[in-house]
Amino acid sequence: MSMKCKVGVIYGEEALLYSFPEFHPFRSDRVQRFYNEVLPEFLRSYYQQLIAVKPELASEDEILLYHDPEYVNFVKKKSEAGYGYLDYGDTPAFKGCYEASLYVVGSTLKLVRMIIQGIIDHGFNPVGGLHHARKDRAGGFCIFNDASVAIKYLLEVVKIRQVLYVDIDAHHGDGVFYDYYFDKNVIIADIHQDGRTLYPGTGFSYERGGGEAEGTKLNIPLMPGAGDEEFIEAWGKVEEFIDKFNPEFIILQAGADGLAGDPLTGLMYSEKVHEYATSRLHKISEEKCNGRLLVLGGGGYNRENILKAWRAVLSSLLNQPK
Repeated sequence: MSMKCKVGVIYGEEALLYSFPEFHPFRSDRVQRFYNEVLPEFLRSYYQQLIAVKPELASEDEILLYHDPEYVNFVKKKSEAGYGYLDYGDTPAFKGCYEASLYVVGSTLKLVRMIIQGIIDHGFNPVGGLHHARKDRAGGFCIFNDASVAIKYLLEVVKIRQVLYVDIDAHHGDGVFYDYYFDKNVIIADIHQDGRTLYPGTGFSYERGGGEAEGTKLNIPLMPGAGDEEFIEAWGKVEEFIDKFNPEFIILQAGADGLAGDPLTGLMYSEKVHEYATSRLHKISEEKCNGRLLVLGGGGYNRENILKAWRAVLSSLLNQPK
């Protein structure tokens, strides 16, 4: 008889603080609706398996595992001022944006610790996955990169040998990809809309890692209009690639902006993509690393699509993979 997985999901008002000013596509109503319309039914149906985990602030030292001190101070100042931009125009500062960002990173790290300690098998941070932030700058609605901080934390604090990061957001996860490009201990597979047709304009298939990390990175760009069939074909290549490695921890950035009808992208997935990718990684995590799998919500700007995708993610974490 298979054991039921314990899953921790970040749930609390602090998760709603990461919210840009009105009319910006990345606002807290994305997560609020998930809390109102999806999570309660899961907490009822899976009350023995699903744990609501309170958001937590990251310490400044934890942020500094990955981000440059000058950049962290820049964010602090902008957060106090509450106006202007943190990058060239996508990522506005708002009052308290520093603390809001600390909650995103801290919540991701809290789930990492709970997984490592065996309190939960898998974790889901709906507001996590801010994969465009670089060590020294913001980008694409992302202030601090919680995935990159978590990877550093796993390698340097937990002393894990190898981490696998898989990104299915429509936008290429440039922050994680390039800042770990020369790190052979960070295995990255990224399926995204072709960079010639979408922000951030990166993620080409010839980029396979640099120096001793060559062959540890995989980009699969898809043309606008690609749907479930193209994704599943690309996923086959991802599994072939992953097969060569033995990660001790897996992170999935499960952005929902690849679903048909997203206002910012041109892919045509259904939520079956999220069910498929999460379920397959769930299985791989059980085979390779004792089920240590963390999922981050990532992007997604059509509110109905987000609910569908995140419902598929949670369901795939809670149920035994096929």
